[in-house]
Amino acid sequence: MPARFTLISHAPTSAQHLSAFPSDEPLEEFALAKLVTLNWQPPRAHHILTAPELRTQETAKALNLIATPTPELRDLDYGPWQGRSLADLHAEDPEAITQWLTNPTAAPHQGESIAALITRVQNWLTTLAVEETSHTLAITHPAVIRAAILHILHAPPQSFWRIDIAPLTLTDLRHNGRTWTLRAAAIPLA
Repeated sequence: MPARFTLISHAPTSAQHLSAFPSDEPLEEFALAKLVTLNWQPPRAHHILTAPELRTQETAKALNLIATPTPELRDLDYGPWQGRSLADLHAEDPEAITQWLTNPTAAPHQGESIAALITRVQNWLTTLAVEETSHTLAITHPAVIRAAILHILHAPPQSFWRIDIAPLTLTDLRHNGRTWTLRAAAIPLA
């Protein structure tokens, strides 16, 4: 029996609107109000998970999901860039930003590189694919979802920035016991 993995990107935060590296901030009030009006009906799932950050847990709660926080779903570690805007960091050290955006193994922010994130997500998906024959639904971050897509498509890490995962979108992955399939990506929940 195939395993199904549904990944949902969390609702919008102020950091996303400000093009800033996120901290553990809450959702924006308008996002919470929008979630209530969605009246979204989740697919049946055997396991419901969230990343440990507040924004993913608030998204799950607003969607009426009872979820278990899972450290493997945590956002990319931005190190000291956390909470700072991309524009400010670019003005301060344009070379570091350029390096980070063009070299997946670079970590000028002393946090997690894109390549390290992809490896972390790959290891998590590999473990789930071996252990699961059911449906797992997870509320997580756009970076984690991009990493999952790159892994299952065997795409190069340089493709990371070419995948757009908007807030409150669903990505559906399947594993048939041997290989992965991308069923749908970045589908709005509405």
